[in-house]
Amino acid sequence: MTDNATLDPEDRKLITLARSTRARNAVAEGAAVRDENGRTYVAGTVDLASLKLSALATAVAMAVASGAKSLEAAVVVSEAEAVSDADRAAVRDLGGPATPVLLAGPDATVRAARTAG
Repeated sequence: MTDNATLDPEDRKLITLARSTRARNAVAEGAAVRDENGRTYVAGTVDLASLKLSALATAVAMAVASGAKSLEAAVVVSEAEAVSDADRAAVRDLGGPATPVLLAGPDATVRAARTAG
């Protein structure tokens, strides 16, 4: 677990963005990723009858669709206990195995910090 006080300000920003998206859209998860140029992509869970995507998968897809070549960091805000293997794989595909993936609760407290590895 990572102490929120020691987080990089840019990672705190990702948590704030993901948290805001989750609350504003009343979805199960919010996620944000930062690409190699410092651009951020924010998404919530997609839960349609014909399409279901996690917030992190959606944020990674948005980054790819916008031309990102790599990721610097990823954040998920959720009630979940862990970031799924599929979500970490999506981050790994674009950012590589060392890309940090943070899981924060709805109160913005970081509960887990892993790599996409």
